[in-house]
Amino acid sequence: MKENGIEPSLYTYNFLMNGLVNSMFIDSAEQVFEVMLNGRTRPDIVTYNTLIKGYCKVGKLGKAMETFKEMEVRGIDPDKITYMTLIQVCYGESDFDACLSLYHEMVEKGLEIPPHAFSLVICGLCKGGKYAEGCVVFEEMGRRGCKANVAIYTALIDARVKSGNVEEAISLFERMKSEGFSPDEVTYGAIVDGLCKNGRLDEAMDYFNVCKNSGVGTNSTLYCSLIDGLGKGGRVDKAEKLFDEMVEKGCTRDSYCYNAMIDAFAKSGKIDEALALFNQMDVEGCDQTVYTYTILIDGLFKQHKNEEALKLWNMMIDKGIAPTSASFRVLAIGLCLSGKVARACKILDDLAPMGVIPENAFEDMINALCNAGRIEQACKLADGIVDRGREIPGRVRTVLINSLRKAGKSDMAMKLLHSKIGIGYDRFGSVKKRVKFRTLLQL
Repeated sequence: MKENGIEPSLYTYNFLMNGLVNSMFIDSAEQVFEVMLNGRTRPDIVTYNTLIKGYCKVGKLGKAMETFKEMEVRGIDPDKITYMTLIQVCYGESDFDACLSLYHEMVEKGLEIPPHAFSLVICGLCKGGKYAEGCVVFEEMGRRGCKANVAIYTALIDARVKSGNVEEAISLFERMKSEGFSPDEVTYGAIVDGLCKNGRLDEAMDYFNVCKNSGVGTNSTLYCSLIDGLGKGGRVDKAEKLFDEMVEKGCTRDSYCYNAMIDAFAKSGKIDEALALFNQMDVEGCDQTVYTYTILIDGLFKQHKNEEALKLWNMMIDKGIAPTSASFRVLAIGLCLSGKVARACKILDDLAPMGVIPENAFEDMINALCNAGRIEQACKLADGIVDRGREIPGRVRTVLINSLRKAGKSDMAMKLLHSKIGIGYDRFGSVKKRVKFRTLLQL
């Protein structure tokens, strides 16, 4: 048209832009937009909204925001479609602060705020841990005569649960029902999880049964929360019953669920049952995580099955599963208590370059030995640490002193107290003289 001297109308340009964007030809749409900027037919709000939508579709949020700012500079006011497009993509990118900022702009400009915008902003704030801000937007929603929905209430309930305020979560749950909304399995899941984490297992079971019997249905998350809570509360038989029931109900048992049941078995001394589930995970193709191994290694050490614990550790390393500070702590303490302090130190040296050794690893090991009454071994470990060129925090001396006192060796505790040892050395003016911890026990 332009080659024939005919200037396309605004409608034609916008129609073309929309077609290109819907076909994902964003670069071509951008070129058409540039032609409009340099021609007689200037872009309007529809043109800008189309281009912003295109950028959002291909994940170019930065370009979308630039275009959004540019339109205001050119005197074109964004409308609710502009804001909704940006709020949706910001929510998808977990940029919840941007969602809130865009919402505030809509309020300031007096634009109509659609229910979906409220939902995205409130849910985003709750996900981002900003419950108070979410409540402010929720109340504003009510003042504007806009009704909430199940997703909004569920987000608020979940946020309250995660902050530890279960009572307020239950109040929101009751308010939701009083307003005619029917909680779904996700809503029930949030309440059940909160009650379980607070040790209110009977109440959690009540909500679970209401959910199951009211036709709402249950899901894996509900079962896993209960299995974890019951297991930690010592109700292993009930947890096992629910674990088996999941198969009957067609609920998938994932790593989290298996780990919860394995943890329950291990902590109750049923290590063989825990290992059987571990092997079952492998058969069912369920990922055995570092947490799975950590639970079992800890359980095996506590049952004095030290060689089996070490085999599991080596299996974990051979599978390429990176140990965490928690898994090392379990291994180190288990080895120390089984008399394999040197082995623990060797593994510590091997893992140090990986950055998984916790800062207080040595302190944990010494603590474990002291609590078990193995003071001499604790002192040997302290000496071994210094021999490796590492410093020991002064608080280790406090641990040793307290252990000596508890063991009825107050005289040795006093000698250690006055020895001025903080990092394995006794200081005399500017001279550092090496002093063995275990030597103090022989004074």
